[in-house]
Amino acid sequence: MEEISSRVSLGEFLRSRRERLTPEDVGLIYYGRRRTPGLRREEVAQLAHIGTSWYTSLEQGRSVNPSEDVLNNIAKALRLTEDERRHLHLLARPLQLEKVEDQQLNAGLELMIKALEPNPALVLGRCWDLLLWNKAAEFVFQLPSFSSHMQHRPNWMRRFLTDAKLRSDIKDWEAKTQIMIARFRADYAHFPNDTRFKELIEEFMQISQPFREIWPLHDVQVATDHHKRTYDPRIGEMEFEHVTLQPPTNPDLKIMIYTASTDTAARLQSLMSTREHG
Repeated sequence: MEEISSRVSLGEFLRSRRERLTPEDVGLIYYGRRRTPGLRREEVAQLAHIGTSWYTSLEQGRSVNPSEDVLNNIAKALRLTEDERRHLHLLARPLQLEKVEDQQLNAGLELMIKALEPNPALVLGRCWDLLLWNKAAEFVFQLPSFSSHMQHRPNWMRRFLTDAKLRSDIKDWEAKTQIMIARFRADYAHFPNDTRFKELIEEFMQISQPFREIWPLHDVQVATDHHKRTYDPRIGEMEFEHVTLQPPTNPDLKIMIYTASTDTAARLQSLMSTREHG
């Protein structure tokens, strides 16, 4: 079942990348108007040095087993980014990952997250459910107080799509939404038959117009470490180095750490202390 789901996603992804290109983009000459946008299948096959029927089989989700070289040739023909190239390989040759329960957080991880104060730190599960966060993350991201006995924990993507205050506070919310959804799709490719993932996608399609518009585009982007500057009227200007770690024994988890600059850390420490004793 997982293999079938991956093949369908592969076909949809290839078609979306093909339709966004013009013959001029790839150095081809053509004459006359086209009934449909983008390159033709035979043109992609020609550029990738493979048979048209074979490439067509890939787009139609048939059971074929492309080699690494063939996939790289297709990626080159479709002018894929590095993130998209990796995504293509993952869809065509899905990894057989063991199912690990998101809730299995060990005591050492919990102690580490708490010890990182006043640097915000949190742990996401495979479907972006928030599993653990410290007081600094609660303060900066306006999360509920963490408790190991919480029945319903926030979902990072749902919160981003539906929190009206968050939307008003982020100046470039639309641009960041595109990035968030592209990262969510990149993660989904690792678990194409995960029931929880599918339920969330269906939910977001119903409740969020931006998600309905962006998800079918099949854009993908892998999260990378980066420098983050942001403003909050409660806190002022904040500056962080953001890194994402994945435990080797549980790669489903994402440990997100926002290491604050000296000034930001001092302000957070002071404000959190005032709040705690207020």
